[in-house]
Amino acid sequence: MEAAELDRTIEQLCESKAEEFRLIGYDQVSGPDVWECVSDKYHKNGTPPLHAIVNDILSLKVTQFMNFITLSMYRGEKRR
Repeated sequence: MEAAELDRTIEQLCESKAEEFRLIGYDQVSGPDVWECVSDKYHKNGTPPLHAIVNDILSLKVTQFMNFITLSMYRGEKRR
């Protein structure tokens, strides 16, 4: 799988998860927000295999996402 195709696939998965969150009332969630949350833990150990990335995106829970957003705000990280 080429890098561009991989990026497109990950982008589609993140957008799908964001749409799922919007359906249950979290209207401000975007695909890039989901990727920011999921990829945050990859800074320590590097990027995992594709199957692990897909699993991390599809198994992301709203509570995990909201905890990430809250901690990011406490740390003073700028949100888009």
